[in-house]
Amino acid sequence: MAEIQMALDSLDFDATMALAEQVAPYVDILEIGTPCIKYNGLKLVTALKAAHPDKKILVDLKTMDAGEYEATPFYEAGGTICTVLGAADMATIGGVIKAANANGAEAQVDLIGVEDKAAVAKAAAANGAQIIGVHTGLDAQAAGQTPFADLNMIAGLGMDVKISVAGGINKDTIQSTVQAGAAIVVVGAAIYGAPSPAESAKELRALVDAA
Repeated sequence: MAEIQMALDSLDFDATMALAEQVAPYVDILEIGTPCIKYNGLKLVTALKAAHPDKKILVDLKTMDAGEYEATPFYEAGGTICTVLGAADMATIGGVIKAANANGAEAQVDLIGVEDKAAVAKAAAANGAQIIGVHTGLDAQAAGQTPFADLNMIAGLGMDVKISVAGGINKDTIQSTVQAGAAIVVVGAAIYGAPSPAESAKELRALVDAA
């Protein structure tokens, strides 16, 4: 069954904790978004893990260098998954994978901005990455791009990895995303921008479970 990942993108510590509390019953992974982790640091990882010990915590570091060195403290603080950019050197990607393995955790390679996504995904999987992230960023979404062509391509490679998909997923696209091969569907604005984030998360949970 596919997992729902909630992107927590606010810089505000208290607002992030409050939103996590609302949506936690309906999601599997609480993601500390890149701006959020840069602003709040390790203390937010520790706080979220303490408040929600049964949830996975993804730290969206988007590491580009010093992979093992950068990721290790976030795994040690309670992070379940850390992200490393597919555009990074394979030695950097390998460092995050090494840190993940040392902490019984997972490494996700984010293909945002990568030109040859298939080649990078295959190399990362061969090096032990547990998750490949198909990711259409906010700026690309604003230009009308979606992640679905990339999802179909990566899923078609038949690799023994989980595929995470992010990029404007909502109630109209979440089931087709799961059916196309996503093991993790990342939802942000469709939840935090809703009148009731909890109700939106509950609706999305039902859709994923029925997909």
